Amino acid sequence: MMTETTKVVRSLTGRVTSDKMDKTVTVLVERKVKHPLIGKVIRQSKKFHAHDETNSCKEGDLVTIVESRPLSKTKSWVVKTA
Repeated sequence: MMTETTKVVRSLTGRVTSDKMDKTVTVLVERKVKHPLIGKVIRQSKKFHAHDETNSCKEGDLVTIVESRPLSKTKSWVVKTA
């Protein structure tokens, strides 16, 4: 009897900060995390390059990106929804 395993796909939501590249957008993802020593909630941000096949995303759009195979040296995410 074979059991099927489903792979969990990582997804992030962020804002497009740059759409100047062809079929690529830069997405700024912010998250809130509690500082381990002080206890204050701080915002951490990170930028990801994501593949946008149709060049439909514009700067300022809120998008969801999902992890994929590496598409280039810096790009391993794909835009799921714009």
